[in-house]
Amino acid sequence: MDNFSTLLNDIASIYSTDTIYIVGKGPSVDDVRPEVYQGSLVIGINDAERIVPADITVFHGEWVERGLAESQFRSRLYVASHEFDAKGKKVHVAPHVPLTQASSDLIMQRFMSDDLVIEDVLFLTALKIARKVAELKGRQQTVYMVGFDFNAGVGLSQKLGKDFAPQDAEETALRISVQEFYFVNTLYFLRDSLLNLKHVGGRSFSALTPSELNASLPHASTRPDSPNRVSIVAELTTNHFGDRTRLERMIRASKAAGADFIKLQKRDVAGFYTPEQLASPYVSPFGKTFADYRYQLELSKEDFLFVDQLCNEVGIGWFASVLDQVSFEFMQDLNPAMVKLPSTISEHTDYLKYVADTYDGAVVLSTGMTDAEYENFVLENFSKCSQLYLLQCNSAYPTPLHDCNVGVVRHYHDLSLKHDRIIPGYSSHDFGWKASALAVAAGARMLEKHVKLGNTEWAHFDAVAVDLTTPAFKEYVDNIRETEMIVGESEKRINESEHHKYRRG
Repeated sequence: MDNFSTLLNDIASIYSTDTIYIVGKGPSVDDVRPEVYQGSLVIGINDAERIVPADITVFHGEWVERGLAESQFRSRLYVASHEFDAKGKKVHVAPHVPLTQASSDLIMQRFMSDDLVIEDVLFLTALKIARKVAELKGRQQTVYMVGFDFNAGVGLSQKLGKDFAPQDAEETALRISVQEFYFVNTLYFLRDSLLNLKHVGGRSFSALTPSELNASLPHASTRPDSPNRVSIVAELTTNHFGDRTRLERMIRASKAAGADFIKLQKRDVAGFYTPEQLASPYVSPFGKTFADYRYQLELSKEDFLFVDQLCNEVGIGWFASVLDQVSFEFMQDLNPAMVKLPSTISEHTDYLKYVADTYDGAVVLSTGMTDAEYENFVLENFSKCSQLYLLQCNSAYPTPLHDCNVGVVRHYHDLSLKHDRIIPGYSSHDFGWKASALAVAAGARMLEKHVKLGNTEWAHFDAVAVDLTTPAFKEYVDNIRETEMIVGESEKRINESEHHKYRRG
């Protein structure tokens, strides 16, 4: 695999959907809701990343750099005709072929070839990148072209504010009209190909309008701004293996699938395990002992700062399971959204009391391997925390369905009616989504699901994790969002869909 294919694969592989958006700067882009793009690869033309956050940006004009600088270089990869300072982001240079009378005769021939060049008709280059993604994934991709109005008279997106492009009305009108001609040609050339191309707009060749694209969003009642939205946590555990590149891909893939948080782990290896445990044989790429394996998995302060910056950039929350006091003190300097105290340490009561006495932030507690006695201990001691998430959990990997005990979530929901700090939830160690959906129906407001990036034979507690390189985690999230919609609200009311067949006279 060449360097460009590797860069492209690293980005495309975090998206389990087979949908790609190519975004231009026409005003119709303003009519598309931002949630439409979530979970899909986005390719921006010129400085369209100022309107919609893009994964990949394609351009050749030097003026574009001023627009990109204003948006602080939001794309992960820039495909450009020249090297430039993208503030740490990847840049792939491809030759620019200006549109002349001679070159225009061969433009569609170049489009159908494997060679990547940057055309003046930039969406052709974007479509070649989309086709490469389809080849890497080995299946057809549906490509929506948004913000391509092909009408210079309607102007640009209102979200741009200042336009950095050289202003020449006649040249702009000519360039845009030519693009429409090539787009119609492209529809013909892509028939029966790996790309299912759909124009979004009001043209005769448009497949759907922006309103129709918005309406295709699943489960609109559980949009991110819904006050009753269930928080879905992608539990990364240590399946990043201490590799920042792998960690970044997992975070981006979790966000793309629709998760609200990612969760990591932190422990003081030397204090948490006995010398005998650390010296025991363990097969991994990192050495021959369990100590070699465990030390590799631990993230440093710099790693967590990287996580914090990345999560802020992509728009997902993060927190960590903190398994001992040394790690708890370490984590306080990082100010995570909340602190998790996992089932693993439910018998470490001295440490639990220390956290309860010194921490007033939100605490997440999984209750695997515990009973009513532990519940009473938690309620008595964790009175300072601002929120207390109680997550029903069974610590078997995987959990048999007959041991999921989702009814406990209903019990935690009842507790939340008496103690407004309590938020019920469910930590899933079972396969699939069914138990999690039932937990939502029982009142869960937080769900945890273990995830991984591909299959690794030697990874610890890996069997139950959902593979982020497949559609499985997005399907899990989608099923939970649909469950939320079905559960609805507790207030009984007459819905618009109802009507009386027999009315009183």
